[in-house]
Amino acid sequence: MQRVLPALFFAASFATALHLPAQQTSPIAVDHAHDGAHDFDFLIGDWKAHVRRLPDRLNGSNKWDAYDGISNHHKILDTNSNFEQFEVWSKDKSQHLKAQTLRLYNPDTQQWYIYLVDADKGTLDTPPVVGQFTGNRGEFYHQEISKGRTVLVRYLWLNLSPKSARMEQSFSPDGEKSWEVNWICELSR
Repeated sequence: MQRVLPALFFAASFATALHLPAQQTSPIAVDHAHDGAHDFDFLIGDWKAHVRRLPDRLNGSNKWDAYDGISNHHKILDTNSNFEQFEVWSKDKSQHLKAQTLRLYNPDTQQWYIYLVDADKGTLDTPPVVGQFTGNRGEFYHQEISKGRTVLVRYLWLNLSPKSARMEQSFSPDGEKSWEVNWICELSR
């Protein structure tokens, strides 16, 4: 399976969001031998979550906060889409993080579109993080503004075993020359 390069993804995604004609975007490579519709099936169910978060990002910091809690993943109406509810606390219970994630699969592009949901505010974080799996490793990308500069964001999902999975978020402020991991979530059952 070919890896979709972030630049190619961004051209296609922004053109779609702006409703530009298809010929103005680069085609996304589709591997017809692999249908990724079930690539996130390994996550379905209830997990214990251990999170390490780097709160001071892109400053060379190495001070991590740690959290423990739950991560629950459910299919939506017997489709390939799924929804995650996530909730963790620091050891002293002074910090509490909760989140929801909506993952939608596009069979035409064989790409997953991952949206962070803020149920309290009624919003979806856009643009989505988009990508695909190669074997048990999934890479997903988007851009966002952090500390006044545009950074490339990568989610890395690893299907380690039926009882173990891992997700990492990394930022690259220099076009993929370097990556700083700032979120590590280890899941276990």
